[in-house]
Amino acid sequence: MSENNILVFIENNNGNVNVNVNVLQVSLELISKATELAKTLNVKVCGVILGFNFHLQNEMLENIAHYGLDEIYVIDDPRLKHFTSIPYAKAISALIRKLNPNIVLFGATTTGRDIAPRIASELKCGLTADCTDLQLGEYTIKNKTYQNTLLQIRPAFGGNIMATIVSPDSSPSMATVREGVMRLNSVDPNKKAIIVNEKLSDLNVFDSDFQTEVVEIILKEKSVDLKNAKIIVAAGMGASSEGAITLIKDLARTLGGEVAGSRPVIDAGVLTKDHQVGQTGITVRPTLYIACGISGQIQHRAGMEEAKRILAINKDPNAPIFSIAHYSIVGDVMDVIPKIISAYKNKL
Repeated sequence: MSENNILVFIENNNGNVNVNVNVLQVSLELISKATELAKTLNVKVCGVILGFNFHLQNEMLENIAHYGLDEIYVIDDPRLKHFTSIPYAKAISALIRKLNPNIVLFGATTTGRDIAPRIASELKCGLTADCTDLQLGEYTIKNKTYQNTLLQIRPAFGGNIMATIVSPDSSPSMATVREGVMRLNSVDPNKKAIIVNEKLSDLNVFDSDFQTEVVEIILKEKSVDLKNAKIIVAAGMGASSEGAITLIKDLARTLGGEVAGSRPVIDAGVLTKDHQVGQTGITVRPTLYIACGISGQIQHRAGMEEAKRILAINKDPNAPIFSIAHYSIVGDVMDVIPKIISAYKNKL
């Protein structure tokens, strides 16, 4: 691998030899975004994946490459069967020193948020957390202009502003990126990647670095899967009463959709965090998004404005949500939703 390429940490659920390894969606999204950036920079997109028994998962590695990877660095060791912070961070740090990429990307997951700061500290480089967009642009400071520097965009001050952060003198520039904010590439079955196997010993990771032991893993599924939902019915503070939430759940159930909410609804405890859509929540792209009593501030719109169809219901005819809605209904959700449910059932 030549210098200045882009390196993506490929996170996976490795842990059971007899089960196919599943790569997290956010890693595929990052590969997709990296291919876009790489075209401008005229560099390669590379990935690093850690775990155990990847030699049994050749098809999985091939499938990852189809999203745009040029090279995959595989660190396969029985001691990496379960994630532990120090070995993972140390191995990736050593690999970065060896490969000298210009940009390194991690998903803003529990794992990514754990190891990325450790790696940044070890390498003494910049790191921007929880990015919602990545771009390349020009940046000038003290009469010095940097071309094609990484613009790391993320919400700040509780989501009230969008900050663009640059670290032009950092080598590499590193970022963690939220799940769902980057579009997936179309899969190219003809795209192949060079597989490079790395040993922990060559990366200066030894038994003494494994200071903890994973005794048991308890998996807890999310209460709702908004990312894959085709229809979402979302509640804002204008539809957060017990009666309104009941109607919203009824509408979602009738349409075969999922229930979501804006941040104020989540903060009020009406719905759990898994249901939150917006800059500080989940980014969704459903076929139909029904916004009930949602004013449509930029923090919420950032998480749902790319839905194929948006239906907005609000008593305020001047609500910002109507500016992006494909269909607008000015009215009280308590009156409108029962009529939608009735019309849908009668049509069937």
